[in-house]
Amino acid sequence: MSENPAEEIRAQLDSVYRAESGRILATLIRLLGDFDLAEDAMQDAFTAALDRWLKEGIPENPRAWLVSTGRFKAIDALRRRARFDASQEKIAEEIEAQSSSGPAEDESVPDDRLRLIFTCCHPALAPEARVALTLREVCGLTTEEIARAFLTTPPTLAQRIVRAKSKIREARIPYQVPSPAELAERLGAVLHVIYLVFNEGYSASSGATLTRPDLSREAIRLGRLLQELLPEPEVMGLLALMLLQESRRASRTSPTGELILLESQNRSLWDRERIEEGVALVERALRSRRFGPYTLQAAIAAVHAEAPAAAATDWPQIVALYGALARIEPSPVIELNRAVAVAMRDGPEAGLILVDALLARGELADYHLAHSARADLCRRLGRVEEARTSYEKALALTVQEPERRFLENRLRELG
Repeated sequence: MSENPAEEIRAQLDSVYRAESGRILATLIRLLGDFDLAEDAMQDAFTAALDRWLKEGIPENPRAWLVSTGRFKAIDALRRRARFDASQEKIAEEIEAQSSSGPAEDESVPDDRLRLIFTCCHPALAPEARVALTLREVCGLTTEEIARAFLTTPPTLAQRIVRAKSKIREARIPYQVPSPAELAERLGAVLHVIYLVFNEGYSASSGATLTRPDLSREAIRLGRLLQELLPEPEVMGLLALMLLQESRRASRTSPTGELILLESQNRSLWDRERIEEGVALVERALRSRRFGPYTLQAAIAAVHAEAPAAAATDWPQIVALYGALARIEPSPVIELNRAVAVAMRDGPEAGLILVDALLARGELADYHLAHSARADLCRRLGRVEEARTSYEKALALTVQEPERRFLENRLRELG
């Protein structure tokens, strides 16, 4: 023990908290069946550890000690409340009975984190609640951090989380990994939540900055955790997609925050380590032949990432991949992306025919990127007035400041 044992214990606890708090909380939620009770129990356990470890020494398995202590702290808290609410004593007895049937901490701990992810992303919860609850309970972000990232107020965000927890409790949503028969459907909801978080970080829906790196990092961390616990092909595909897109972050904006399109980016700034990891994951997912839309999107990102220059991009392969993606997940946005790839392969006129057909259907009438794509194709064809009209439509629909400045610059360049 050092000259200041209290400081040493505090440093050890800080280290355990950083490394293990996610697992500890997930296990306590399983044992206690209540988010708020588990959160309070974990904090009580860490507080108790500061005093007990100083007197008794650091236990051999700190995580198991904290889980066990947290569980007993929760039982004590419920019994204190039982003086005012008799039902709390019954809950305490049920938790104690479960505790005596087996160890609180064992090799199933990774499954506890997996259970927690599936619970937070349950389809019975509203989509925005799934995102908020996952960031709060799985990633450990504070209410203030999540609210700031999604440009809402902390009280609004807190209410969203409270409602989600109440729904889980009232609907008796189980803390469990779905059965193999249900896994494909439920896994889709989990992947969707993670990708929503990533997308908001990679290309913010509104605001003064193009990206929010903290959210992208959290989504990738979630993706890594899910891939470690459930190495399914689409989990690999999503992680690969996020890594490949994130690899371009440093080149996507100028030092003054201006948007830089893919074709004009400085590829020497791309993160080769992330690209190599992403490409390897894509290849593994594709070899399984059980892949889906995230893997195909990652494969498209990999083709871009492996091109040494914009002019060397394998556009025929990208068109083919978008065609495969459109077959398994039909979407006008995917058709728009394919049309842009066709324009790069066959020329702007071929792409414009496809974009105009899409816009005529009306589904993308309010999608600023559809009008921006049309404007760019008209500009390349020398159809200046049509380009101007489409850029103006795109600008009227755009709320993100860097994108607005980009479109305003394009309009000025038309003269």
